[in-house]
Amino acid sequence: MTLLLEPYRLRDLTVPNRAWLAPMCQYSAVDGVVGDWHLAHLGARAVGGFGLLLAEATAVAPEGRITPHDAGLWNDDQVTAWRRVTDFVRAQGAAVGVQLAHAGRKASTFRPWSPVQGSVPAAEGGWTTLGPTDLAFPGYAAPAAMTPAQVADVPEQFAAAARRAHAAGFDVVELHAAHGYLLHQFLSPLTNHRTDAYGGTPENRARLLVESVAAVREVWPDGKPLLVRVSATDWTPGGLEADDVAGVLKGLDVDLVDVSTGGLVPATVPVGPGYQVPHARRVRDVSGLPTAAVGLVTSALQAETILRDGAADAVLVGREALRDPHWPLRAAHELGGDVAWAKQYERGAWR
Repeated sequence: MTLLLEPYRLRDLTVPNRAWLAPMCQYSAVDGVVGDWHLAHLGARAVGGFGLLLAEATAVAPEGRITPHDAGLWNDDQVTAWRRVTDFVRAQGAAVGVQLAHAGRKASTFRPWSPVQGSVPAAEGGWTTLGPTDLAFPGYAAPAAMTPAQVADVPEQFAAAARRAHAAGFDVVELHAAHGYLLHQFLSPLTNHRTDAYGGTPENRARLLVESVAAVREVWPDGKPLLVRVSATDWTPGGLEADDVAGVLKGLDVDLVDVSTGGLVPATVPVGPGYQVPHARRVRDVSGLPTAAVGLVTSALQAETILRDGAADAVLVGREALRDPHWPLRAAHELGGDVAWAKQYERGAWR
């Protein structure tokens, strides 16, 4: 049995294998409500053998959407739509999770394939964004600096979304504290210049993340796992590094850390195969928490090596899964392991 194809237990959840689908925004929801595209996207990859599928960044409030086309979990209509997706995914034997997010100052932008980029004007469906201060992400409109009352609302927004995630049938929730979105904006000294209880010292900058995790853990069923995605480095002098992030995570009631990097400010990133894996290893070693590695993981042997080397406990596959929704089935063939094929597809199995 290869490590990649071994089951992995998180609280009361046994995930069938350690090849997991990374959350990737589809920018195809209407008023936060997911539809046929999301069913087809996640359903295909459940049939393709992924053990855990993490659905895209899903906004906890309308103003937290990256684009006007983002998925949401701020009302009950969105719960009903998600339930259709989660029922299908779990019927294929896979576990399914959702990434809860608030984009902060990086909200209200055009979709990546729009001919226009940057912030969406109010006349075209955009809105005033929120941030720790009024410091803008380069090329975007300046956010409104959040009042203490607005900051205090954020943990409950995450908790309310987690309650809806449970009602929607998700097995896992992941809080998005990476890629320059709101929780990351508060965590990093590059973007958090507040002078109140949520700024200044590392402890104060971490406060919003700590409170949001605690609020979600309080309402999320005890037997269900809670994950956090972090950016382990800002790739910029004076920004966060892996030890900073791991230090914050040590005291949190978190079951696994999804380790990514960057996204807070424009930076030169040394992108290459597995370029973020060393950060997953460092966060794992310092925090004592299990981690998942992500970032240009494309081959079965590469994924297996990451696990055998002890750099991470699971592997998240992103863009390669867009190219090949049956990546785990192919990986099982290449590694000489076994992943269950859907009965309808068994005749296509490699022999």
